[in-house]
Amino acid sequence: MKDKIIAFFESGDWLTTLEPIAINFAVALAIFIIGGWVVSQIMRVIDKMMNLRKIDEALQGFLQAIIRTVFKFVVLLIAVEQLGIDTTSLLALLGAAGLAVGLALKDSLSSFAAGVMLIMFKPFTIGNFVEAGGVAGVVERITVFNTIFRTGDNKEIIVPNAQIYGGTIINYSAKPTRRIDLIMGIGYGDDMKKAREVIMQVIANEERVLKDPEPVVAVHELGESSVNFVVRPWVNTADYWPVYWALTENIKAAFDENNITIPFPQRDVHIFQEK
Repeated sequence: MKDKIIAFFESGDWLTTLEPIAINFAVALAIFIIGGWVVSQIMRVIDKMMNLRKIDEALQGFLQAIIRTVFKFVVLLIAVEQLGIDTTSLLALLGAAGLAVGLALKDSLSSFAAGVMLIMFKPFTIGNFVEAGGVAGVVERITVFNTIFRTGDNKEIIVPNAQIYGGTIINYSAKPTRRIDLIMGIGYGDDMKKAREVIMQVIANEERVLKDPEPVVAVHELGESSVNFVVRPWVNTADYWPVYWALTENIKAAFDENNITIPFPQRDVHIFQEK
């Protein structure tokens, strides 16, 4: 056996055998190196395009990572095929592994897809007051998996994006103005015309109420114990709650000054004493 090996090397046949392998390896290495350089140039172009389109930074980073990984994987496959290795079984194995991982992480992938949609279509942005996913608060951060809210009492709530995008989203900050809806009741024995004038005067004294659209004050319904007025002034979105509270307090004070009653539930208790 030793003599055969020595004879093989002395004959120079090993050069003929190794030469195609060396050439294929060199070509595969060149494909891998040049392919990596091409991928980096493509990613630069994609990065510029994303910046021009002002795509969100979080989404931009994830898209770049995915595209870069796909391109590098294609380059690697081409290089491996150059070495004469059959990639069909490798692709089948990777496909099966990807399916298993996808089933295991279906909830995370669902949140990822929802996060991409939230970032792309922007139903709300950072700083908006939003009600979504069973939570109401100010949006502090949007990632591809979760959205972070800050509640009015300064609690941080992290909600999976799948819960948000799959449900109803109420964005209270989307429009520059909002309408305040108040219901103010007066007694049946009170003067409705006077009550309406008092409410309108309170609204007129509130500088934060907008002139256009005009406030609406009208009899809304005849309740069991009160005549209910609907009070609907418009304000800037940022002034909603301060004006809401101010009008409620000032209308009550104005009613008291003008002897207009606000009915409240009453109950008569009769006690019978047996003899």
